[in-house]
Amino acid sequence: MIVAIDVGLKRIGVAISYENGVVLPLNAVIRKNRNQASKEISQLLQDYKAKKLVVGIPLGGSSEDEMTRRIKHFVNLIYFDGEIIFIDESFSSKEASDFAVINHKKKDGKLDSLSAMIILKRYIEN
Repeated sequence: MIVAIDVGLKRIGVAISYENGVVLPLNAVIRKNRNQASKEISQLLQDYKAKKLVVGIPLGGSSEDEMTRRIKHFVNLIYFDGEIIFIDESFSSKEASDFAVINHKKKDGKLDSLSAMIILKRYIEN
């Protein structure tokens, strides 16, 4: 089982990949604070018996360096002894917003989890 996350300041998108190659978005984790969010992600990884955690990070640009630092700090708070893989998340949110099922006015995390699903598909395809 592989789990992917798209870490944001307010929501963390989550997606999983089954061994048969099916990739599905899960409900996003709404961040109240980083400790609560890291505990929820840690529990999710345990519940799904994840072997790998794929984390989207922005590549390039100096403004993205700060977000990359924040994401890596957050990942260090997660209790997980499997493999952690960082991959480029560029344009995953844009690609996710192209799905017609998204209500852009709602901030419920569906877009974030679709982004995580796209990040996970990219990882599997490469």
